Amino acid sequence: MSDREKILRYYRASGDEVLASRLLDLADTVIRNRKYKASDFLDPYGFSVAETIAAQYEGRINLQSAGGYESAERNKAIFVSNEYLGKVDCPLSVLSITWDSRYYHITHRDILGALIGLGIEREMFGDILMKESGCQVITDPNLCSFTAVNLVTIGAANVSVRAESLEHIEPPEKKVKEIRTTVASLRLDVIAAAGFSVSRSKMADEITADKVKVNWQSAKNSSQTVKQGDIISMRGRGRVEVCEILGQTKKGRTSIFLKRFI
Repeated sequence: MSDREKILRYYRASGDEVLASRLLDLADTVIRNRKYKASDFLDPYGFSVAETIAAQYEGRINLQSAGGYESAERNKAIFVSNEYLGKVDCPLSVLSITWDSRYYHITHRDILGALIGLGIEREMFGDILMKESGCQVITDPNLCSFTAVNLVTIGAANVSVRAESLEHIEPPEKKVKEIRTTVASLRLDVIAAAGFSVSRSKMADEITADKVKVNWQSAKNSSQTVKQGDIISMRGRGRVEVCEILGQTKKGRTSIFLKRFI
């Protein structure tokens, strides 16, 4: 069995065979033309797939990222041939979208829905950075004109759209809440309930409604086991990192240390 077939077989089980195949095609192209190729925007899990693939070409390909700013969550994976000595160019732009915040409250989800409603696939734009009366969207330069012309409203709000350079990016200030607690088990619904400060039954409902992801993949079920280092994200509520699992207490509960990013 070839390395390609082994990789595809591995990701087939999780339903990510198409993504892996697309990234393998990029890597193979780089091997042939001895230059570089960039993927569409990937979430952290998708980028980890790119890292796995790049590792299979050790000594022939190196992997770079481009997300517009240093701490970007969504990045393009750039496979670069080790024989390529030129400059790697992966141009990105910033779309500034503004509205009258006195009358309209627009969320990250609203922005996402409006862009997808224009026929733009999620993979074509990166992070959406929310501000007090607007947002910034990282995207490809060739989408800027189309979006500026066609995105005129979000919900009932009129919006203004203009393209800016990467120099104008305003990364959001991350608010972190540290949580030290004990839990009865390491089930997803138990850990997530503690991290997001909701009841276990409410969290179970959110998981069933496919509003919860573990490491950027849809949660399998409420009972799946969470481990140290996992990232649990909940739609509209941010994410929780399982920083440490500290062991058992005298009463048989498990001590954990979580960080919630709001």
